Amino acid sequence: MMLQLLGLWESVQDFIHTGGNVLYVVAAVLFFMWVLMIERYWYVTAIFPKTKRDIIAKWDAREDTTSWYAHKIRDCWISEATDKLDQRMLLIKTLVAMCPLVGLLGTVTGMIAVFDIMATQGTGNPRTMAAGISMATIPTMAGMVAALSGVFFSSRLEVKVKREKADLVDSLPHH
Repeated sequence: MMLQLLGLWESVQDFIHTGGNVLYVVAAVLFFMWVLMIERYWYVTAIFPKTKRDIIAKWDAREDTTSWYAHKIRDCWISEATDKLDQRMLLIKTLVAMCPLVGLLGTVTGMIAVFDIMATQGTGNPRTMAAGISMATIPTMAGMVAALSGVFFSSRLEVKVKREKADLVDSLPHH
């Protein structure tokens, strides 16, 4: 088991060495994005149902549910719950959009390395040029893979959030 972990660690180090330091930035953005998505999923599935039950109980306990004042209270409770559901969703979308851009930063730095090699050593050494080209393409690929994983799960999370909002509104009938 320990040997497998060591082998995996060496593979990751080789990948980062081949792709350049920009992969650390891609990894940081990816990690932060996933932490936020897991937190939001946990909130929507574990915390929000209790909040929703509390709001429904408060609404059902009210004697007045038909006046203008009662409707404004209902709208306020829905708005507060919606704000809590929407928290960090924009940041998650922004991080998803940043992943390919950070990958493109790796492309630019890799191409600069290729041009630097060409300027100092000429075009006669294809092995050193290939290393620069790898440094240019691997971060782009890593950024795209990170973005794809984020797009898939953040869109599913967004659908879940929208469904919870609609369920809350439907659970608070206004007469």
